[in-house]
Amino acid sequence: MADLSRPRLGPVGIWTRGLDSLTVSQAQDVAAQVEALGYGALWFGETTGREPFVAASLLLSATSRLVVATGIANIWGRDPLAAGAAARTLDAASGSRFVLGLGVSHSRLVRERRGGTYERPLAAMSGYLERLAEAAYDVVDDPGPPRTLIAALGPKMLEVARDKADGAHPYLSSVEHVRLARSILGEDRTLAVELPVALGGDADDRARRARRHLGYYLALPNYVAHFRRLGFDDDDFRDGGSPRLVEALFACGSVTDVLERVRAYRDAGADHVCLQVIGDERGYVALPEWELLAQIVDAAG
Repeated sequence: MADLSRPRLGPVGIWTRGLDSLTVSQAQDVAAQVEALGYGALWFGETTGREPFVAASLLLSATSRLVVATGIANIWGRDPLAAGAAARTLDAASGSRFVLGLGVSHSRLVRERRGGTYERPLAAMSGYLERLAEAAYDVVDDPGPPRTLIAALGPKMLEVARDKADGAHPYLSSVEHVRLARSILGEDRTLAVELPVALGGDADDRARRARRHLGYYLALPNYVAHFRRLGFDDDDFRDGGSPRLVEALFACGSVTDVLERVRAYRDAGADHVCLQVIGDERGYVALPEWELLAQIVDAAG
C-alpha cells in the first residue's frame, strides 16, 4: 500500500467538474485560489475533457501545497502500467501531492464514448489494482506505489478498496453510507467522501438545483442500486428525486447547514469531505461559494 505519511488531504476539499469550461491558465488560477482559501485538496473527474493526468500536472504546477486528486480516472481509459507510471511521475514531481482516484465508470459511457467493453466491475477493478501494484517503474526518483482511492459504493467494492487500495472515494453518499463504508474499510484506510452542496436561494430553488443534478444519476443503474441499498425505492426516484432522497444526499441551505453535514460525515467516519457546489450549469465554477464555504475548513477539522 502507498505511504499515507504523504501530505494529508485535510478535512475539507473541493470537487468540481467545471475546470474543463476554463482555459488552461484560468484553471490553474482557480487551483491557486482554492489553495489560498485553505482547502486541502482539489478533485476533478474524467469525462470527455482534458486528459486527467495531464490536467493534474498543470494544476500541481500552479500550486505548492494543494493535493490534486482524480475523482475519478477511468480504468478503461489506460492500462495499469500507464496509469501507475503517470501517477508516480506526478507524485515525484509534486512532492507527493497527487492522489490517484480510480473508478469503473458506467457501462453506457464505456460503450458509447470509448467504444469499449464493460466487463464485470468488481473483477475488473480488483485485477486492475493487482496489476497496478505490480507494474514496473524503473526510475531513479520512484516515490513508491501511488496513493490510490477507488470509487466504491457497494459493500463488495468497499472490500476491494480495503484490501487492494488505500481507501475509497464514494460519490453521492449519505451519513448512513459513510458509517457503513467506515465499518467495512476499517480504521487504517482513507475515506474521502464527495458531498453535493446547494447553497443560497430559497428552499424551492435549492431543491430544483439538487434534482436537476440528481436526475442524471437516477438514469444510471449502479447509482439506483446504491440508493436502493440505502433504503430508497421507486417512489424516491420520480421527478428527479424525492425530498427525503435529496435530504440524505445533499447539503442544502446556508454555510452553517453545510458545516453541520460535513461534521456529521466526519463523525460517521469520513477522513475528508470534498464539496461539490451545484449551480444551474453542469460545469459551474463556484468560486463565490467556495469563498463563502472556506470558513468551515478549520471548523470542520
